[in-house]
Amino acid sequence: MKSSILAVLRERQDFVSGQELCDQFQVSRTAVWKGINQLKEDGYDIEAVPRKGYRLCGSPDSISEVEIRSRLHTAWAADTLYSLATVDSTNDYAKKLAEDGAEHGTVVIADEQTKGKGRRGRTWVTPAGSNIAVSMVVRPSELKPEKASMMTLLAGMAVAKAVQEVTGLSAGIKWPNDTVLNGKKISGTLTEMSMELGSIHYLVIGTGINANETRFPEELQQTATSLKCELGRDVDRAGLICAYLQAFEDYYDRFMEYQDLRLLVEDYQHLLVNMDREVKVLEPGNEYCGTARGINAAGCLLVEREDGSITEVYAGEVSVRGIYGYV
Repeated sequence: MKSSILAVLRERQDFVSGQELCDQFQVSRTAVWKGINQLKEDGYDIEAVPRKGYRLCGSPDSISEVEIRSRLHTAWAADTLYSLATVDSTNDYAKKLAEDGAEHGTVVIADEQTKGKGRRGRTWVTPAGSNIAVSMVVRPSELKPEKASMMTLLAGMAVAKAVQEVTGLSAGIKWPNDTVLNGKKISGTLTEMSMELGSIHYLVIGTGINANETRFPEELQQTATSLKCELGRDVDRAGLICAYLQAFEDYYDRFMEYQDLRLLVEDYQHLLVNMDREVKVLEPGNEYCGTARGINAAGCLLVEREDGSITEVYAGEVSVRGIYGYV
């Protein structure tokens, strides 16, 4: 009820009469009044004027379920939504939900994450009230397990699109899924898979976005940044989450049409900061340099070697760096 009232007030950007809200939601004036007061208690600045109704004047920096639902326009992403004040890992929380039967599209977000996970066992800490930690359960039962790694590319694209929509900044992607601004990382994704009898039981796609963080450990200061650092002001975290979920849903549906990236290659390559640049491929026991020539429908990075041959680099336990830096 609260999120529905909030959605109407936000969309109208003017006074909405109590009677109109009653008629729209088929509830009593008392129910509307209670909903308005609960929103005020949550930190929303709502003006009430007799014979005019209610008007939303200000919103808190909130990523609560009420805030997200009042702004989200998706067909299936976040139909079930968990918004947590703090959690050790949104991915771990989502995996427990998935094991208990959570439906496709279930989303977990957290204001604070204390033991978030990155690639290769690294940690991704989300300080309270600053960044974004979001994990989604998807159940592409018809998808072959070897194609699951492509989901991280979809997430990277969705972050880049969300950043553009919400901030106007032109984010790019360092293959396969790191979202970057001005040569520094603002977001990464970790996809974890559960299989049964050789087929996918579920995937959990966890994404962290450096939104309003301004301090980074010394070892990350040369490679990491945040949207606030780049903009010089706070970013609307709830708006960014909604834009990300909407973009991911669109990319996922297009991906599943053929179960590969053929419909998204052009979009992805437009964002690829490695495109036509020298890169160093770091495979376990095998390092080499070449020129990145984009991706194929399987999400492989196409690297042109010195002899002109093309090597397909698969996402996984492989890193790609620029010759002279992170990208």
